[in-house]
Amino acid sequence: MRLKCTACGYGAMSEGFLDDSGQGSRRYTRWISGPLKRGIFGGATLRGRLKQPLAAFRCDRCSHVDLYVHGT
Repeated sequence: MRLKCTACGYGAMSEGFLDDSGQGSRRYTRWISGPLKRGIFGGATLRGRLKQPLAAFRCDRCSHVDLYVHGT
């Protein structure tokens, strides 16, 4: 499947990834199902939620970035 940029329609997208290096990070960005709910210490509650890695594609023409969830 060839992706097209959702901003300008160009047909060349370069694959990359987003690195999450914040405090307590697992070093990659994930999509979490459902609305944000915070726990007692202010962090997001993740137990029992679907978690999937993200793929990032940057348009070779306009540099717009599109994110897609990798299927399981």
